[in-house]
Amino acid sequence: MRVKSTTASFMDVREGADYLGVSVSWLYKNAARLGIPVYRFGVGANAKIRFRRSELEVWIKQQRVES
Repeated sequence: MRVKSTTASFMDVREGADYLGVSVSWLYKNAARLGIPVYRFGVGANAKIRFRRSELEVWIKQQRVES
């Protein structure tokens, strides 16, 4: 049984990519390089990558270019 409030705050890679409007492969390749906060649950090939929605929102705001 999952706790809804906890799972609602985390997104898997596909959900994170959809939220950012990028491909899953782009997100895998660029998350660490661009400073997108990543959470890894587990180790090795079975590790699950997750993103917090609130941290993605902060990261998006930081990408704003002043004109």
